[in-house]
Amino acid sequence: MNAAETPMVKAEAVSKAYGSNTVLRSISLEVKRGEVLCLVGPSGSGKSTFLRCINHLETVSAGRLSVDGSLVGYRQHGDKIYELHPKDAAKQRRDIGMVFQRFNLFPHMTAVENVMLAPTLLKKGQPKGQVKARALELLARVGLAERSDYYPSQLSGGQQQRVAIARALAMEPKLMLFDEPTSALDPELVGEVLEVMKELAKSGMTMIVVTHEMGFAREVADTLVFMDGGVVVEQGDPREVLSNPQHQRTRAFLSKVL
Repeated sequence: MNAAETPMVKAEAVSKAYGSNTVLRSISLEVKRGEVLCLVGPSGSGKSTFLRCINHLETVSAGRLSVDGSLVGYRQHGDKIYELHPKDAAKQRRDIGMVFQRFNLFPHMTAVENVMLAPTLLKKGQPKGQVKARALELLARVGLAERSDYYPSQLSGGQQQRVAIARALAMEPKLMLFDEPTSALDPELVGEVLEVMKELAKSGMTMIVVTHEMGFAREVADTLVFMDGGVVVEQGDPREVLSNPQHQRTRAFLSKVL
C-alpha cells in the first residue's frame, strides 16, 4: 500500500477501560485521507474517549490505533510493541489538531498571541515575524482578521472557538479532531463555527467530528458513525443513515434529535 492509499486513521479492535468500566469495546474503523467522518450518539457512548485515544491523550487498553500508518503512542519492533516516551508521543501529537468543547484560550494573550504560542514554542527555528504572519493568515481564514489584537474576554463564544480552530491549524496538522465544538455555544453562534469547519473540509483536511449537528453531518460528512455503549452500532453514508437507519437503536436516537 502506497502512502496515498494508507488510511489517515485506522482503528483495529480498539478498547478502553477505566478499571471495571469499559468505555470502548473493540472499535474498528478507517478514515481515508481527505475524508470527513462524523461521530454521533448519546452522551457516554465513548465518542470523546475515542477522539482522545486518537490523539494519545488516553492510552488504549487493547487493540491498535494508527495515524498515517504509524501506531499512536507506540512503536513496533518485530512482534513487540513498546509505548513511546512521553516526549516522543508529544512530538507525534503535533501532527494532530484538536478542538475541544471549551475554547481553552489563554486569557492574558490576544487572539494572535494564542495562535502563535505553539509554533513559537515547538518550531523554534522559525523567525517570530514569520510565525506572526502565519497566525494572522489563519485568523483571516476563520474570519477574524479584524480581531487579532482582541483578548478572549472581548470575543464572543463563537469567535473564541474560531480562534481555537486557527490555533489548532497553526501546527499544520494532517488530521483535525473536533470534540463537540459547538456544544458550549449559544444557538445563534453555532453557524459561524460550522461555516469555518465546512470550508476546512472543502480544502481537503481529514477531519473526525463528534457532533450533535445532524445538518452539518448530512451536508459535510463522507461517513456517519453512530456509537452507543462503546460500540459502533451503524455506519455509512450520512444521508442514508439519517433518512433510513437500519438499527433500532439508531432509529430511537435519531427520532429524538432530528
